[in-house]
Amino acid sequence: MTERITVSAAGADDAPAMPSWMDEEATTYAQAGVDTAEGARAVDAIKGVVHDTYRPEVVGDIGGFGGLFSIAAAKDMDDPLLVSGTDGVGTKLKVAQLAGKHDTVGIDLVAMCANDILATGAEPLFFLDYVAIGKLKAENVAEIVAGIGEGCKQAGCALIGGEMAEHPGVMDPDDYDLSGFCVGVVDRAKMLDPAAVREGDVLIGLASSGLHSNGYSLARKVCVEGKTHYELRLEREELDGACLQDALLTPTRIYVKPVRAVLDACPGAVRALAHITGGGISENLDRALPKTCDAEVDLGTWPVPPIARFVCGAAHLDEAEALKTFNMGLGMVLIVDPARAGEVEAALAEAGEATYRVGRIVAGEGAVRYANDGELYGYDAGAEA
Repeated sequence: MTERITVSAAGADDAPAMPSWMDEEATTYAQAGVDTAEGARAVDAIKGVVHDTYRPEVVGDIGGFGGLFSIAAAKDMDDPLLVSGTDGVGTKLKVAQLAGKHDTVGIDLVAMCANDILATGAEPLFFLDYVAIGKLKAENVAEIVAGIGEGCKQAGCALIGGEMAEHPGVMDPDDYDLSGFCVGVVDRAKMLDPAAVREGDVLIGLASSGLHSNGYSLARKVCVEGKTHYELRLEREELDGACLQDALLTPTRIYVKPVRAVLDACPGAVRALAHITGGGISENLDRALPKTCDAEVDLGTWPVPPIARFVCGAAHLDEAEALKTFNMGLGMVLIVDPARAGEVEAALAEAGEATYRVGRIVAGEGAVRYANDGELYGYDAGAEA
């Protein structure tokens, strides 16, 4: 049998008993390492940046429990699909923290997410960020979010929400990490699909700005560890006069506007897209292939950025290892109907984009293969002209 315990209500004249710990000196949230006042100051510092990214579809303002975005325009699509992507910046953040330069990694954050959903043909609509930081400093957060805002403007999406969280005892005071979340929309009939790729299609490459946001655990190991601040800021001839720090912090290119312009100008000409991220060309281009085709890539048909040459040289990487670690100068590859390749290249040129024919689609089993072994660094701009 269950015993019932009855608690009598206190009489009207009885004062409620106070817990004994109420007599002790309090330890506040701030003393535990979380400064809510600094958090509020950081929010105030980023409001202008956030507002600058807004599109007409944004409903409300920052500060609510959820970001609101109207998708009324999707009613004009036959079968609208929402496309989502999430990513981070990775250990490139360690270079930014070492340099004390925080205004570019936010661009990387947006790029990694927006370029991914672009690979489906989607238009990025809105973005959310998450900033975890050891000790919140409003000025540093404002720099980070300024970069996120710039990335959103480059991608044409609205920054409608985010979160800043101090993690004392978990992260060092100057340490932080970033995560991003992007949502876009594409009409199913216009979606890019590897199943549409055919033997004979042309590979058109778009140049990267450098390492983008991949391979930095290796890049830091061979180029940053053990180096002084002077060495990292020293201008280097092999980097075309740039210093190592700036070359490593060059932000990821965002391809949304030029590629979207081509998709609108040349409907049906682009079969599929590959965003070249972690794993390099070898482990990303195959994601845009059906199981009946291979991508044959001609080495030496595009320029390799100086920073990629520098890091690969410092790490003594052979071609195969380089091609599965870094983008090696190609940030995105379009798989295009061969009868319309010239049309696509002209539209990309109109959008201000340099292009390189870097290979073709051949019969196969969904793999990436390379022609011209040993010619990765052999691009001749004069021959291209």
